[in-house]
Amino acid sequence: MAMLAKHTPMPVDRAAFAARRRRASAALRERGIAALLLAPGSDLTYLTGYRIFSTERLTCLVLPADGEATLVLPELESPRATVAAPDVAQRTWGETDDPYAIAASLVAGRGAVAVSDQMWALFTLRLQQELAGRRFLLASTVTRELRVRKDAAEREALRAVSAAADRAYARVLERPFAGRRERDVAADLAELLREEGHDEVTFTIVASGPNGASPHHETGERVIGAGEAIVCDFGGSRASYCSDITRTVHVGAPDAETARVHDTVRRAQEAGYAAARAGAAAGSVDAAARRVIDEAGYGKYFIHRTGHGIGLDGHEHPYLVSGNTERLEPGMAFSIEPGIYLPGRFGVRIEDIAMIGDDGDAEPLNRADHALAIVR
Repeated sequence: MAMLAKHTPMPVDRAAFAARRRRASAALRERGIAALLLAPGSDLTYLTGYRIFSTERLTCLVLPADGEATLVLPELESPRATVAAPDVAQRTWGETDDPYAIAASLVAGRGAVAVSDQMWALFTLRLQQELAGRRFLLASTVTRELRVRKDAAEREALRAVSAAADRAYARVLERPFAGRRERDVAADLAELLREEGHDEVTFTIVASGPNGASPHHETGERVIGAGEAIVCDFGGSRASYCSDITRTVHVGAPDAETARVHDTVRRAQEAGYAAARAGAAAGSVDAAARRVIDEAGYGKYFIHRTGHGIGLDGHEHPYLVSGNTERLEPGMAFSIEPGIYLPGRFGVRIEDIAMIGDDGDAEPLNRADHALAIVR
């Protein structure tokens, strides 16, 4: 039977969760949607504080437009749910019961239903059978607007997990890189993230030399050599909120081009920060960072968007990408991560998490040194 590690409690009180559910119900009424049906995932956690892995057994929060939320869940998960969300009603089911019929029975009215964006097809298809004739929508129709602006507790959670990632980075610089496999350095990063307070480590990208030209390189057996740049992109979660940071380091003194590329990326990120203000279009941050890289002659080597939102998920709205006219607002948190990737040679990326403060400016949540760190 699967087991979960102990997690730091989410920094939200029960009254706040109840208020979130009321706002969600109000949004359902405004849109003429009968209910939210949420499988395990960040939307369910956001509305209840209950965090559980997905299995073939249906767990589903049914939140109607009118009425109280109910967790439909396997009987064996009831004790855990009671601890995490004591104020949420439960309908438990046994191994021979039909949980889909139970969930469907809690949906009143004739409107559409909105289901988790990442709900398994196994669950969605069975619920469609039970709720035949209803239109099915994505839950993000409702939950995106609720989650995109972080409240005070969420902001503090993001500050704390980002600071923990900063500390892990500072400590890994004290360890050797040259002569070790990428996976060895990645293991160090995972160890340090946990020591600095992360409940989970989600990813540790260590991309050395030519591997650095692959933004999502799969850390492997390559031995890091002298005179190489290494892209280190890593993160995880604490109290269910995510970290994500990238720094590029170099074994020994860099050559002139590596230093020039790193300086270009650093200036591009600074331009992104300057553009990230309340009222600015998300796409304008991408444009500001991209302009610096274009002017330096490396435009075709910046091959991804400038940033993504972050919170309970590592990637969520808003996305800092060309064409996105969504306006930035206080409480929105996102990465600013320009990069330059020279195929077959090396790559450079610098990534911070930033958040629009109540004053309208972008507050950096990662404060680790942005310089091209020299490692041994």
